[in-house]
Amino acid sequence: MKPFIHDDFLLTTRTARRLYHKFAEAEPILDFHCHLPPRDLAENRRFANLFEIWLEGDHYKWRAMRSNGVDERYCTGDATPYEKFLAWARTVPQTLRNPLYHWTHLELKRYFGINLLLSEETAPIIWERANARLATPQLTAQGILCRFNVRLVGTTDDPTDDLRHHAKLAQAGLPFKVVPTFRPDKALQIHQTEAWNAWVDKLAAAADVEIASWDDFLEALSRRHEAFARLGARASDHGLETAFATFTTEARLRAIFRKARAGKPVTPEERDAFATHVMLHVGRLNAAKGWVMQLHLGAMRNNNTRRFQQLGPDTGFDSIGDFPQARNLAAFLDRLDQEDALPRTILYNLNPADNYVFGTMLGNFMDGRVPGKIQFGPAWWFLDQKEGMEWQLNALSNLGLLSRFVGMVTDSRSFMSYPRHEYYRRVLCNLLGRDVENGELPNDDALLGPLIRNLCYRNARSYFGFDDLPDSAPNDTTRPKPSRVRG
Repeated sequence: MKPFIHDDFLLTTRTARRLYHKFAEAEPILDFHCHLPPRDLAENRRFANLFEIWLEGDHYKWRAMRSNGVDERYCTGDATPYEKFLAWARTVPQTLRNPLYHWTHLELKRYFGINLLLSEETAPIIWERANARLATPQLTAQGILCRFNVRLVGTTDDPTDDLRHHAKLAQAGLPFKVVPTFRPDKALQIHQTEAWNAWVDKLAAAADVEIASWDDFLEALSRRHEAFARLGARASDHGLETAFATFTTEARLRAIFRKARAGKPVTPEERDAFATHVMLHVGRLNAAKGWVMQLHLGAMRNNNTRRFQQLGPDTGFDSIGDFPQARNLAAFLDRLDQEDALPRTILYNLNPADNYVFGTMLGNFMDGRVPGKIQFGPAWWFLDQKEGMEWQLNALSNLGLLSRFVGMVTDSRSFMSYPRHEYYRRVLCNLLGRDVENGELPNDDALLGPLIRNLCYRNARSYFGFDDLPDSAPNDTTRPKPSRVRG
């Protein structure tokens, strides 16, 4: 009997199968946006059991478990690792048609060579087999990146982080790169005065500068931006509900800064103006260095007050927001463009209702100098599944140039997420293969082969300026085919 995860999983036509196995399967991975802990990579963490690598901190799974009536004790509480794993195993059969069912079994196959369907009955043997494999060097933090042919990882780091783990990784002589990404979201939270002031004090210490004024604040951000650059950073990242576009004078910004630094509350309009100009400052820094600016737009976070107070952020109580996006986004990008200081920019959209808004926004700010300068970023978070990926790929294809797309990211805190790249590649090749068999695209490998390889790896390498990373030969056999991995 054919296993659920087989060589042609998600590939529904003969052409799709040929395209995937010939052009996509062996391409390297450039994971330019994720949330992997740099410490785990620097220390080459060895995971004690399947819970640690698979369930620890995974709010996707927690949401499904809560929906299945699982008590919080087995999600974020004090249950033992095996008890939490069993609770997840009981939940998995209830996730049919949820992407978690695909991801769960793809991950079991690729990491452990396990073809069994996870359930309460199979949980004990899966736990035992997976834990035995986790004791091998191939499944340490660094071993996983080698195994999946990951050429680069871009972590997500606060400007106040000391970056010592990145410094260690830069000197380690590893066969892959790990670089930081500048994520100054806390710089914008001036309306949360007490927490913001504490963060500014940390920024001052990290930048080795006294922060007594708006100008000092910008100088400190610039110094940290430069420190990130010295360790190979090529991008900033920003998680926003919407772009900020409330423009004001330098004099007013100085007054707003003094007010907040003195611990006085700021108005919503003052917060928006302050955040706008911090974002403009980072955009200018990025443009000067040739960096990429990534805007993750549209998440409505921490909706459950009771659970937020109990558990904190990033615990599974966020959703898609329905914020107006177009006007502010256009105004923000336009302000930088007027100064010829608009960096290469990736727009990540969380609300699929805005796919065509984002898809058409790209063309407003292409400058003819950088191919695909403004990107409609890959489907992320709630859209990081087959249908969401297809929506994004179709919108981009209809409104822009799919051929210039930078491709997939994991956007994950888990070392078990690298099959997400395989999942995207299968979805991509299935779309293209269907178009070929419908007569909507030429059946011409000279056209389709380079397109697929570019959309898997090479476009991202060029876009972020990692041209020193190795290419993959047309018949690269250095990476074991994932479908052949055995237990």
